[in-house]
Amino acid sequence: MAGLFLIAGCTADGSPKNGAATSRTPAASGTTSSPGGAGASTPAATAGGSGSELVPELDESKQPKTVAEARDLLGRIVIAEQALGPEVVRSTPFESDPGHWPVLDEGCVWQTAGLPADVLATSTRYFHIPAKDGRGRVRINATVTVHHNREESGWETARAMEEILRCPNQKLREGEDLKNLWGGSFYRGEQMNGWTEDAFTETGEYVSAKDGGPYRYTWSQAQFGPVTVAVSAKGAVGVTEDSMNAFVAQGTSRMMLQAKQELGKAAG
Repeated sequence: MAGLFLIAGCTADGSPKNGAATSRTPAASGTTSSPGGAGASTPAATAGGSGSELVPELDESKQPKTVAEARDLLGRIVIAEQALGPEVVRSTPFESDPGHWPVLDEGCVWQTAGLPADVLATSTRYFHIPAKDGRGRVRINATVTVHHNREESGWETARAMEEILRCPNQKLREGEDLKNLWGGSFYRGEQMNGWTEDAFTETGEYVSAKDGGPYRYTWSQAQFGPVTVAVSAKGAVGVTEDSMNAFVAQGTSRMMLQAKQELGKAAG
């Protein structure tokens, strides 16, 4: 499975500190080469080929032009807890502050800043599966970010890969860290990525002073036109890698489908 995983500083219950969204910052505006690269397979990939028919042609007339239009689009793409399964519930706070954006500083510590100029709107929702029967609490975040155009959203994905190369160990907040991160990106048509224009996966270990660890950490992000969607999950004691991957793949695929329905050209 694949996609893109993002993360920002969190509170003790797994929600981002100061309401920070869990989307990554885009690459520098002066860069001109194409985003994309090597990575892992994708949730909706087909075994027999690229499956490019799963990505419709973008209808540029449907792209949001204003912040209000972008926020309206967000509301039609981002998922609720029901999309992830009956055990998943809302965390508190439930949604991020729409005016905040996470930035990974030079010391590999996540900080909060205002939205960059190329982001029209972003929203993160926070969920969890309560601890039960010897299993710890699983934290799940779902993020949608709307840029002005495809080029800007592509650079968000490129920046994500740059960040884990620069910082394989990252501090979310005091007492919470990500360790041994690695990731990969597949542009559409590369390997088995036929479900999104660009897909990125990040995995590693989550360590908490409160909850222990290391536990599995994974993030999946996908792009269609000006939109990126992402789901991240932080594991706990008694939680299998397969179950975490299933939540991440299901959430990312659902939001990607809704983005295509909103922004793709109608068939025929």
